[in-house]
Amino acid sequence: MRGIDDGPDGGRHDGPFDDPSGGGDRLAAGRRRPRRTVRAAGATATAGLVAVGLSLAACSTGGTGSRDEGAARTDGIAAAAPTPSPPAATGPQSAERVDPIELLKGDPKLGERFKADLKPCAADSYPVDASYGNLTDAAAPDVVVNVMTCGDGIGIGTYVYRDRSGGYENVFTAEDAAVYATIDRGDLIVTKQVYAKGDPVAYPSGEDVITYRWTGSRFTQHDWVHNDYSRSVGEGEGLEPAPSEPPAG
Repeated sequence: MRGIDDGPDGGRHDGPFDDPSGGGDRLAAGRRRPRRTVRAAGATATAGLVAVGLSLAACSTGGTGSRDEGAARTDGIAAAAPTPSPPAATGPQSAERVDPIELLKGDPKLGERFKADLKPCAADSYPVDASYGNLTDAAAPDVVVNVMTCGDGIGIGTYVYRDRSGGYENVFTAEDAAVYATIDRGDLIVTKQVYAKGDPVAYPSGEDVITYRWTGSRFTQHDWVHNDYSRSVGEGEGLEPAPSEPPAG
């Protein structure tokens, strides 16, 4: 999270069995397939000529010869073949960007003191993040706005805006210390840092991760997870070890 003053949408690899030569039924190198030997005999040749003569006689009559039917037609088969459907559109969908600062300052649900304190940290850079995604099945992508402090980037407010008749309305608000929201596959994920007594800002005791889903006309809680952080992480960093006592002489 980034920084109001002190208060976010593989290549293929050939496997070991992918034989570029085609694999299949091949003879070992140096071996050849045996040629078939044709032995002609007078009786065999006579029988062959008789068979050919009978076949020609059948074709010349108007009965069942293949010449009566003519060449096979392929136009009917081609016409009956199904037309392949065009591939479905894939890839990221574009979203029209909106000004999150205008959404916040034009929101009637936010207090005037909050709007007055919403100032840029430097030049025109506000401590505000904006995410776009499908949360409420509206005609346009929903907008999740996170407001943070300038100094340490701690979240102080999360807001969700939904398209309605060409404008946007506030459909979710969470104003707590160290709160931040993201979009995950159609769910709204809100993370809140949990501080115990004496915890420094940089080292909370844990966090609550709450999943919200759009139901009818509002968000309802779907899941909740609490994580406790290790108390040893971050403690003792930068401290020099105490010098050891010299051995007795």
